[in-house]
Amino acid sequence: MATTSKAKAKRNLITVLVAVLAVIAVIVAVGVYQRAQAAGGRTITVGVVGNSDDAIWQAVQQQLDDEGAGITLELKTFQDGIYANQAQANGELDLTAFQHYAFLNQEIEQKGYELSVIGETYISPLNLYSDKYDDVADFQPGDQIAIPNNATNTGRALKVLDAAGLITLEDNTKENPTVDDIASNPSGVEVVLTDPASIVNTLPDYAGGITNTNFIIDAGMSVDDAIYQAPVDSDNESFKPYVNVIVARTENKDDETYRTIVDAYHTKAVAEAIENNYQGAVVPVFDY
Repeated sequence: MATTSKAKAKRNLITVLVAVLAVIAVIVAVGVYQRAQAAGGRTITVGVVGNSDDAIWQAVQQQLDDEGAGITLELKTFQDGIYANQAQANGELDLTAFQHYAFLNQEIEQKGYELSVIGETYISPLNLYSDKYDDVADFQPGDQIAIPNNATNTGRALKVLDAAGLITLEDNTKENPTVDDIASNPSGVEVVLTDPASIVNTLPDYAGGITNTNFIIDAGMSVDDAIYQAPVDSDNESFKPYVNVIVARTENKDDETYRTIVDAYHTKAVAEAIENNYQGAVVPVFDY
């Protein structure tokens, strides 16, 4: 009789466990179903600048496909981030992924865009390039160095020149220093503000130029071509303004499909695609 009671209790316990597991499975399945339904069959347009991130977004698409997310990413390429932000604010794009916090915040402040960050991607350094010289010490008084003319990257470029010892800023921790913040110019170089996208092509016209890594990649160059590489430390808070981000219109920032895309971006496969694409010159800043 005792043996029979134990067997019955065991069967009841197993029945309960099976029932609990079944409920859990249903809950998980419903979540996956709802997520798939929310994302199913949508094409999401992503505004980028240049083509240097194409391989990265192909990795994101592969991740989404592997998950059966039902999301198709359509990249729309711009030559200038100003127009990409304008297109997104006008509803012509779903997402953008080309800019860092500092540039976005400046755009929002100046133009009143209602745009919000929904995910961080990587940090890309500005480096100094030259067709004329192989070393920073070669620059002569009167040499012209081209740097980006938008406020945020002007400040970053000036910090690069400061770190390279060509100029000295009054305060190299200031968020967006300008040429008026140059305290001394021991090298005697002339700083020229110009369109960042044109700096690579006009590099022979200058003794040196500082521009974004994506423009260097698009031009078929390597960051190893730089004669001075600014050090990158993604854990340093002073780099935070220069972390690149994925941006949505604020009214749609909680869109479940967008969340799925950010989650797909924040994976090991995409981190490896970033490192392979930029050969270690760009640093992913997300956990995966």
